[in-house]
Amino acid sequence: MTQTATETMLRAQEPAGTRSKRGGPKRSWSDVAFNVWGVLVMLFLFLPIIVIVIYSFNTGRLLVSWDGFGFDAFLTILDKPAIQNAVRVSLITAFIAAIIATALGTLAGIAMARYPGKWVWWFLGLLLLVSVTPEIVDAVALLPWMVFLGQDLGLTMFNDGIVRLSVGSSLFATAVVSYIVRARLVGQDANLEEASSDLYAKPLTTFRRVTLALAMPAVLAGFLLAFTLSLDNTIVAAFVQVSGTTPWPVYVLSAVRSGLRPEIAAVSTIMLLLTLVALALVALVLKRAGDSATQIARTMTGG
Repeated sequence: MTQTATETMLRAQEPAGTRSKRGGPKRSWSDVAFNVWGVLVMLFLFLPIIVIVIYSFNTGRLLVSWDGFGFDAFLTILDKPAIQNAVRVSLITAFIAAIIATALGTLAGIAMARYPGKWVWWFLGLLLLVSVTPEIVDAVALLPWMVFLGQDLGLTMFNDGIVRLSVGSSLFATAVVSYIVRARLVGQDANLEEASSDLYAKPLTTFRRVTLALAMPAVLAGFLLAFTLSLDNTIVAAFVQVSGTTPWPVYVLSAVRSGLRPEIAAVSTIMLLLTLVALALVALVLKRAGDSATQIARTMTGG
């Protein structure tokens, strides 16, 4: 190709050693070591999940005994009412818990973002306490409380297994939704709400058409995350469940005694796909709202 006079002069002024290194700067050994370490960490985290997905296609009687590749484990799900009932209870419970957590968490997040003050830090401390409290403590506290409400006070709804599981699963999820909604609104100016009030809109109208509309991506993200978090609430579910409403995590826990079968891995794979789809929908909702990758990660972590 024909070079211009300027390009020829610039190339002539370059040192001879630099002309052979146009492929880019040489990577240091520390960069290579960090990349290798990152790959090893990712394998350490995700290799057990990959193994479960692979063994869900095992045609053997036991999960640890590989006999061949097939879809027998997935077809077995259709023939076992106990598995179907456990999955159904888990999905219903997760959906109801997500609704409860979204309703309470949205109101709490909006209040913290729009009415700042010293109370916010105390309230955040309480939410943090809910987040870091061991599940076994929550479970031990919930069981006598549910019994007191259902039997001593005569509130029969708390004797129902679905209600118990939904309330128990919504505790941690409510704190997560509160973090997410607050993170969404705390960086946005309240001028739109003030303009709506100046135009003589009622407070409820301003809340519904302006404030809630601004927070809606975070509300949807919080709902989906609350749903996925409620699917695997094993310890609380094991304490508060009643006969006939055994959720999937408790079913798996009881199946360990007699040996895990491939259908356990098959249902786990399906739930893993549901979780991944929910997370992908969260990212899609936030991306369509105009958030960058950094903002999406910040919103999903409540940062």
